[in-house]
Amino acid sequence: MTDQPRVLIIAAPFYEDISDQLVEGARAHLEEQGASVEIVEVPGAFEIPGVIAMAEDGAAPFDAYVGLGCVIRGETSHYDYVCGESARGLMDLSLKGVCLGYGILTVENIRQARVRAHIDQKNKGKDAAEAALAMLALKRRFG
Repeated sequence: MTDQPRVLIIAAPFYEDISDQLVEGARAHLEEQGASVEIVEVPGAFEIPGVIAMAEDGAAPFDAYVGLGCVIRGETSHYDYVCGESARGLMDLSLKGVCLGYGILTVENIRQARVRAHIDQKNKGKDAAEAALAMLALKRRFG
């Protein structure tokens, strides 16, 4: 990046240990790449797109966003709604040119979440941060 990007991490700490690892992976990668990072927490994954929309409409929008959280399938259809609507909300923002990384884990159980959030292995928070910066680079390229 030619100038220091401002990146907002939006974290849903419903499963706090998972969220903490995702945030750490994303934050570390962004800072290694020279980005300035701010972190906000929201009640759950469903609220992540709304906060990005608020920030985009604010006086000083960020250059990129990283949405992080974890949704584990339960006994009701709530899982399907939260996963589908949070993904749809983020895709809608992406189609409007918002640079973002999708780091909401959608898993069947806590074991699967822990594998995907492991800080020393395949951390999906880091992956989402990489995606956000890649999208920002493309936006800057295409103007």
